[in-house]
Order: sequence, then structure tokens, then C-alpha cells
Amino acid sequence: MDQGLRDELLKELSNATQAENITENEPLHRRTTFRIGGPAAFFVTPGTEEELRHILDICNRLKVKLFLIGNGSNLLALDSGFDGVVVKLGSGFSTLSVKDEINEGTGLITAGAGAMLTQLSMFALKKGFTGLEFAHGIPGTVGGAVFMNAGAYGGEVSQTIVSVTAMRRDGTVVTYTPDELDMGYRHSRFSDSDEIILEASFRLKVWPRIQIRALMEGYKKARMEKQPLDMPSAGSTFKRPVGAYAGALIESSGLKGFRIGQAAVSEKHAGFVVNLGNATSADVLSLIDHIRKCVEEKHHILLEPEIKLID
Repeated sequence: MDQGLRDELLKELSNATQAENITENEPLHRRTTFRIGGPAAFFVTPGTEEELRHILDICNRLKVKLFLIGNGSNLLALDSGFDGVVVKLGSGFSTLSVKDEINEGTGLITAGAGAMLTQLSMFALKKGFTGLEFAHGIPGTVGGAVFMNAGAYGGEVSQTIVSVTAMRRDGTVVTYTPDELDMGYRHSRFSDSDEIILEASFRLKVWPRIQIRALMEGYKKARMEKQPLDMPSAGSTFKRPVGAYAGALIESSGLKGFRIGQAAVSEKHAGFVVNLGNATSADVLSLIDHIRKCVEEKHHILLEPEIKLID
């Protein structure tokens, strides 16, 4: 991005949101759980829908690339950074509320896209609603979870979701019903569109809190025992292939612990690529490519990466 465009972009962004919501040359390794990535030209955290609408308009008019992130837990930022605007929804998009306290043994919780999934699951526990226990411990946001239909331990976002409100790139706000969300395994309508998720509502059943808490604690314990939570990663590196498990295929291919540079296949769970400390995006991409080739040669299955690139 040349300096003239950069100056104009900064001026316009400053008119769209408060100065403290704009950072230049923000290192993306600070914004992703992989702890990898060069600088984003601009990193912006709008606090309201109107601010977000203005930012979208600015990027459209100036033909500047825009990328939306949540908690950065399923992303790999390139070493070269991102020559555009990275947007992370601010605190105004993190509200949690009960729209329907009790209705025939169920409740309706509405969550802002910027709220953390664990925060949402704890809120449901507090209200005595079941259906989101699986989300406890997933290090992502509500928006990210809806985007990829996040799931674990037999639960998925699609099982309880009743509506999603999103903003199109022209600033129009639209609300979708479950039938319009096209949710499948690690997929939703948003996987194939450039819409920005604003909030989602979940219909949950009333259940004893002691049983909800027990489930959540059990899932948390299982994660701690089986996953490399003490090392930077982007979660599961590959989608689950039909009839198999990526981690098992990778381990049986003799790749557990294999490394390229500072990127390695986790010794604890082969389905995770971890950052040993100073991994580059080039290390990770090379390792992913090597894993896919080895698994395909041995098992005749081509693994599909679950990680998204900020590019």
C-alpha cells in the first residue's frame, strides 16, 4: 500500500471510529493463537454497527482488502503480514442476554459475535440452560463458531441455533433462519460469503445446573488430557475425513513429533500442528503440505486443512 493511500485510509478510519480503536502495523502474531504472523497495515476494533458500516464503506470505496477475525484461534497469518484492514469486533459486540427466560422448558440466549464461546457456555450454565456444554474451553468467539459450525464431543452450534444476524459488505443487515444457514461439518453459509456475523440466538433446554457443570468439567478435563493446550496452535489442523480421524491417520503415518523449522506435529495429539516457539507461517505451510502428502501416500486420503489463512 503506497503512502498516499495509507494516509487517506487513516484519515477516513479516524472519522469512522475512535482513535484508540485504530492501530497501524499491528503484529498479527499478537492476535492469533498460533502466535505467528507479520503486521497488518491497520487493525481496527469498531464498537458499533454504524462504525462497522462506515469501515466497510471506506474499504469498498478505496479498494482496500479487509479481513475479519475473532479470537484468531483457527487462523494462520502470513509472515509478510496483511496489506489492508484487519477488523476485530469490539466490546459492543460481546453482549449476552436472555430473550426468553422460560418457554415450555426452554430459553433463548442471544450472543454478540464478539463474545467468547466459553463465556457463552458459562452464561448458559448460570441461567440453567443445556446445549452448549461442548463449547466450554473452545478458544473462539461466537461469530467464529457460527462461521465454521464449531463442535466437539458430539455437540455442534447447528443443534441449538435459531437465528443469525449479519451485515453484508454494502452495510445491509439481514437475519437468517436455520434453514438458510446451510450448516454442515465445519461449514455454514458464511464460509462461502463475505458477510460479517453480528449476533446469534440459541434455543436451549432447561436442565439442572449440577449436571450441566459436570458435563462442562468433564469436557475441560478431556481437553487438558488429550490436547496440547500448553503450546501455541490453531486447534485441529485438519477437518475430520469421512470414516476416519485426522490425528490417527497422521500418527499411523509416523509423523508424530515430525517438525519443519519450529513447526511440529504435536507429540500429545497428532491432529495438532504446534508452534515450538519461533515458527514461521512458511514452516507451518510446509509441514501441512508434507503431512497431506504422507497421509495420502499411506492411506489414500487427502486431508483438508481446517485452518484459514489471513491473506
